[in-house]
Amino acid sequence: MSLRIPSLILNIKHHAFLLLALCAMALLSPREAFAFQQDGAEVDFNEYSGEVKEASSNKSLVFATLTVEGTNISTITNTEGNFLLKVPKEYTNKNVVVSFLGYKTKKVPIASLEREKNEISLEVSVTRLSEINVNAPKDALALVKETLKNRDENYFEDPSLMTAFYRETIKRRRRNVSLAEAVVNVYKTPYSSTRDDAVELYKARKSTDYSKLDTVALKLQGGPYNTLYVDMMKYPEYIFSEASLSNYKFTFDRSTMTNDRLIYVIKFNQYEGILEPLYRGELYIDVENKILTGAIFSLNITDRNKAAQLFVRRKPAKVDVWPTEVSYRVDYREKDGKWHYGYSSVFMEFKVDWADKWFNSQYSMTAEMAITDWERVSKTERPRYRQQIRKSIILSDEASGFSDPDFWGEYNIIEPEKSIESAIRKIQRQLRRDERNSD
Repeated sequence: MSLRIPSLILNIKHHAFLLLALCAMALLSPREAFAFQQDGAEVDFNEYSGEVKEASSNKSLVFATLTVEGTNISTITNTEGNFLLKVPKEYTNKNVVVSFLGYKTKKVPIASLEREKNEISLEVSVTRLSEINVNAPKDALALVKETLKNRDENYFEDPSLMTAFYRETIKRRRRNVSLAEAVVNVYKTPYSSTRDDAVELYKARKSTDYSKLDTVALKLQGGPYNTLYVDMMKYPEYIFSEASLSNYKFTFDRSTMTNDRLIYVIKFNQYEGILEPLYRGELYIDVENKILTGAIFSLNITDRNKAAQLFVRRKPAKVDVWPTEVSYRVDYREKDGKWHYGYSSVFMEFKVDWADKWFNSQYSMTAEMAITDWERVSKTERPRYRQQIRKSIILSDEASGFSDPDFWGEYNIIEPEKSIESAIRKIQRQLRRDERNSD
């Protein structure tokens, strides 16, 4: 079974075709989120922003994790290495723990941070041969099987209520044409449970300028579930089911470090001769405890028609559509000896080719979700079916516009990229001009 996400809907001159996903998102009545709430009163917080860089080269570190020590509050850096972290004032005497794969973990006192323009540098963690266990397993496939088998004891065994920030963007070539963001509550079931996670919307906003899409109106269907199902330890059946493991060749690559732990890097790819589009990528497995700490992988697009069939349900007869890249990322975090889903992203690039046009169009979408806070809850702590995000509504159609600069309040978000901020400003200016002209 392939991981068929994300889902896209394109309306082309009154025709439409649907790129099929596992599930989609709806917007229903919000629930009061738990993050930073005490007895119904809002807790004061400080906001810190800055950039995480490599100490020697000064390059930005993308998707570095920042966690307030001793709490479940965290965020990540964006694709430009920038971060925005909101910390309740009661925690300002703690440290921020900054970690990134292949680098030494660093603790920074929150009291030493400025409100803006902080620069945090991480040093490369050199793996010495003496650190590698001479008794390390020689069979990469056996190690992957052992990691999957140990899931129940290494990952969260209690239900959890997680606050998450979700963002999706759609571009025509390099231009942002649709931006949508949401804070959601994720009801995460134990990793040993076969019951799916549930998602509930707290608040959302969007900005869309379909004039940049020319004759194509593209919308993403799937919302936060698109990213949630990339959690391969919770949903191994979509990538590494027992039956599909034999379709892959697993090999040991380099070793690296994260959070001062030695990590095996295992490469995988489907065997030649297997016609079904499967995946290739890297798994990052903790040496000592046989725990998957993260993965980066992509769909093999060796046959564009078969790859398109994974996503396209219907389309106009004169239009050919196929993906040119589909890639995924998932990262896990540790707390008190147990691991949990922390961040995931999906990127998809595809082409739309008109039979009567000389040139084709290129589109891309990105969906990402980061857990910014969580707490353990009882098994009965789960929204009713009607309160859960359904599997058919499109976030960009339902969310309100980008208008209030303080919209998110105390909730941690992923810092917007400069291109996204610029697109929002341009769309807002265009909307204001349209409103003045209508008056």
